[in-house]
Amino acid sequence: MSIVNQLMAAVLAVLIGLVSGTVYLMSDSSKAMLLNQLESHGQDTATHLGLYLAPFMAAQDKAAIETTVNAIFDSGFYQQINVVDSNDQPLFTKTTPARINEQVPQWFINLVEITPPKMNREITHQWQKAGSIFVQSRAGYAYEQLWRGTKQTFIWFVVLSCISIFFISILMRYILSPLRNVEEQAIALSQQRYIEQSKIPGTRELRKVVEAMNIMVRRVRTMFDEQAKSIEEIRRTAYRDELTGLANQRATHTQLAERLDYRQDFGPGTLIHLHIDQLQQLNSQLGMEKANNFIRAAAEQLSQLGEQSEQPVIGRISGSDFILLSHITDPDHLQRELNKISSSLTDFYCQLSNNNQSVNSAIYIGSCPYRENRSASQLTANARIAAEQAKQQQISVNSVQDHDSNNQDSWHQHVADTINNEGIFLQSQPVRPMSDAGSVVHHELYARIYDQQNQPCMAGEFISVVKQLNLMVALDKTVISKVIKRLNDGSNDNYCINLSNDALKDKGFSDWFIQQLDSLKNPEQLHVEINESSVLNNIESINAFREQLKQMNIRFGVDNFGIHPAGFSYLYTVHPDYIKVDGSLIREIDNSPEDRFFVRSLITAAHSLDIHVYAEHVERESQLKYLQQLEIDATQGWIHGQPKALS
Repeated sequence: MSIVNQLMAAVLAVLIGLVSGTVYLMSDSSKAMLLNQLESHGQDTATHLGLYLAPFMAAQDKAAIETTVNAIFDSGFYQQINVVDSNDQPLFTKTTPARINEQVPQWFINLVEITPPKMNREITHQWQKAGSIFVQSRAGYAYEQLWRGTKQTFIWFVVLSCISIFFISILMRYILSPLRNVEEQAIALSQQRYIEQSKIPGTRELRKVVEAMNIMVRRVRTMFDEQAKSIEEIRRTAYRDELTGLANQRATHTQLAERLDYRQDFGPGTLIHLHIDQLQQLNSQLGMEKANNFIRAAAEQLSQLGEQSEQPVIGRISGSDFILLSHITDPDHLQRELNKISSSLTDFYCQLSNNNQSVNSAIYIGSCPYRENRSASQLTANARIAAEQAKQQQISVNSVQDHDSNNQDSWHQHVADTINNEGIFLQSQPVRPMSDAGSVVHHELYARIYDQQNQPCMAGEFISVVKQLNLMVALDKTVISKVIKRLNDGSNDNYCINLSNDALKDKGFSDWFIQQLDSLKNPEQLHVEINESSVLNNIESINAFREQLKQMNIRFGVDNFGIHPAGFSYLYTVHPDYIKVDGSLIREIDNSPEDRFFVRSLITAAHSLDIHVYAEHVERESQLKYLQQLEIDATQGWIHGQPKALS
């Protein structure tokens, strides 16, 4: 019960006590007054009756006495009239049972006892005692008057109490409204949302409570901000190149392997290798500061080219070498962009050296196309060879063309037909909690197709074609339809689906998806994951989408967490149910103290927001051991088995 309701209940109890006391006092006072009236009425009647009956009583005229008494008694105000002679012998007695109006309830009669007094008057005639008259008024009159007064008092009390409670309630709610805001602050703080009250109440006690709450909110927010900055600093130190801000060698190769060898979800693209030749000589010619500016300019040019791609991989792999995995596949477009980089760096070098000396002999750019059948190491080697060939041939840009296009058109047609005809099948891999390896948090689902020889294909063999053909939304819809059907058919397992960035950008997809979810019998069995980069690229729409899922009791997670350069402050607003740490941070966690320290920091930050943390790509017992020490909530990977087709 709220404090306002408790106060209202207390006020109502006080009012009831007051009215009870008031009614009691009024009843007692009214009862005494009515008894006095009955006594006075009886005495007056006895006096007046005695004056009239005195000669008849002296003459013992019982007939006249009876006639007179009956006439008076018929008025209904008397319960008993008794006429006796001088020797106290009855001359006439008239008695009737105490009659009370039916409007007076019996419980009231039992509660209030009224016994009318018997009043008497000695009668004399011609200076001699003629007898006495006893008169007792009717009690019903007193009951009727007392009940009427009590009922009116109660009605007025109820009316006035209702009016009072209404206005008191409004007044209390107004006075205590800061406490309601404090309650909202406390709830928001428990959900790691930080709200400060701008309106400070004038009441001293409430003002101090609100100010104290605001101070606490600011301090908690500052603590988390400092924690986030500390973790970001750790990431910069362990995974970023200090000079350029790009990923360092280790982080670049790890992310490249993650995208191309494990996730295999990059699609068609090109790996670009930029080499600054004779860097030491460049330092001597330009000086350390200008040489560093030139290196930063090369990194910036490559970063700008990376902005044309969705989730590129870019980094500095040595003092003089940079790589960029881009989605640019058109040879002419690629050549123009690389020539633009070369020309821009040439002009910048001339500005730094204050002469017209060409820098073509110092910058070499090589590129080679990526196809799904090539590993990250093979692709990196090919791009490096292309840059070395450019140096040997003394050309700025050397773009290697892909001549392996046999059966490409037929494969594209096969993939398109499969997706459009919903010919995919699903595989699943369990995510198991650390506390109970025998249970399953959920089964993550993967879309698979059969090739032209009716053999199962991994995602890396066809997902790039799906992206090229703009069929990712159709693929997502097919996966969703299949898993919803499976759940409605009676499956007891929890399933997790991943939504692509293309689906999130599609205007009609969100409404379609929510409509499909409405048909779920048990929506809590479905979990939804979105890639971290997709979350950061669509933060506003993701917030609205996450709220819709929350209302439907569907768990929401962020996949590939921890590698985006924008950091993770978005957890404040999105507040997912769980995050999956990117496999590039997990793969060497049993061999890398830096990875362990960084992942521990991520886990601590997430747990402080009441967000669960899962690790993906766990393959070895040694990884599992360290992750348990880091207090990870659940793990996923080949250590729990390879993905299996759903039956």
